[in-house]
Order: sequence, then C-alpha cells, then structure tokens
Amino acid sequence: MKSLIYLLILSLMGFYSNAQPLQGAWKRNLDTAIQTLTIVDNYFSVATFHVQDKKFINTSGGTALQENGELKGKIEFNTADRSAVTKNYVLAFQQQGTKLIFPYSGIAVGWERLDDAQQGLSGNWKIIGREQDGKMAEMRPGARKTIKILSGTRFQWAAINSETGDFFGTGGGFYTFENGKYTEHIEFFSRDATRVGASLSFNGELKEGNWHHSGLSSKGDRIYEIWSRK
Repeated sequence: MKSLIYLLILSLMGFYSNAQPLQGAWKRNLDTAIQTLTIVDNYFSVATFHVQDKKFINTSGGTALQENGELKGKIEFNTADRSAVTKNYVLAFQQQGTKLIFPYSGIAVGWERLDDAQQGLSGNWKIIGREQDGKMAEMRPGARKTIKILSGTRFQWAAINSETGDFFGTGGGFYTFENGKYTEHIEFFSRDATRVGASLSFNGELKEGNWHHSGLSSKGDRIYEIWSRK
C-alpha cells in the first residue's frame, strides 16, 4: 500500500516515468529575442522571434517522447540547420517548480511554463481537407505536410517536408477558442512580417474528433479546412 501511495505522489508531482511533465507551452527571454517551446501529443516545436521588430529568426520541431528524465525523438524540421532533419536526439531535462531546465554543453537553459495544454484545442494537428472550388479536397499528409501545434494558449503552424528538410513557412502566437470562435493573435510569420500584430478570427468546431476551421484569410479569401490529430 505504501508503495502505491508513493507512486501516486510521484505521478502527481510529474516525476514518475509514465507522466508527461513537459506537456504544454514554455517561454524564455533571450537578449534580443523570445523563444517559445510547445510539447503536445508527443511532438515539439520551438520558435525564436522578436515581436517588436516583427522579426522571425528560426524554428525547429519533431517527435518528442518523455522517459526517465529525458526527452527524445527525431527532428522533422530545422531552419537553422537543415542537416539535422531526420536525425535522432536525446536531451536530459529537469523541472524546478514552474521552470524547465535543459542542461547541455554546460549551460542550463531555463524556460517558464505558460500552460499545461489541458484546455483549448491542444494537440498536434495535420491538415486533411481543404475546400477548393466549393468542394472539399482530401489531403493525405506524408513527409510533406502542414502541421499545427497547439497548447492550451499557444499555436504554431509549419509547412515542411520531414524527409528532405525542405521548409515552406511558419507562423504562430497565442490564440483563444470560445463559443465556436477561434482567434489567432500573430507574433511571428516567416513569409510576411507585416502580419505580426494582427488578429484573425475563424469559425471553429470539433466534429468526430476533427477540427473544422472556416472563415476569411488575411487576404480576404474564403477558407474551409479540416484538421486531424491522427
């Protein structure tokens, strides 16, 4: 009985190996930029940017499994080092209250927790359908895909090829999802810096586990997309 109680306490504290203590969004301030880290559905994305200067710097992401105090997986995109794509990584991590530490190369990098991904539309979403000429066209994500990583409050989309390392664009910031309205507040955009600071609202609905996303793009074009976590 004592051992079961002990394991339960460890699990609640995030120390038991089956727990997912890193799930959610994290942030740290650099000298000249901001970095955000999102880990959800065994996937991670990191973005480095400067909001005031409307400057996107770099981003990376890939699979992320948490086990025995380590984060491990495979890199699927990296704008700073394309050669890293498809390579495996292993990072030890520590948690100190609301801070996350990745000790590497003798440097302790600290992140502050923003949310725990327990609300909103949190998940690793892939686009599976897009309306074209009034008809829904099926999309089959493979190595080339568009993904959207959402915590409870943060979002980042990325268009990538996880085999070749080709990168086609990204954007992100924070979002709200209330009463069927999904609103993005853009903090970085690799293709068009003028969009930073803008807010876009869409109709959002979950149907049979899929996310139906519709409205007008920043250019005024009608969009209707279907996203899946599978």
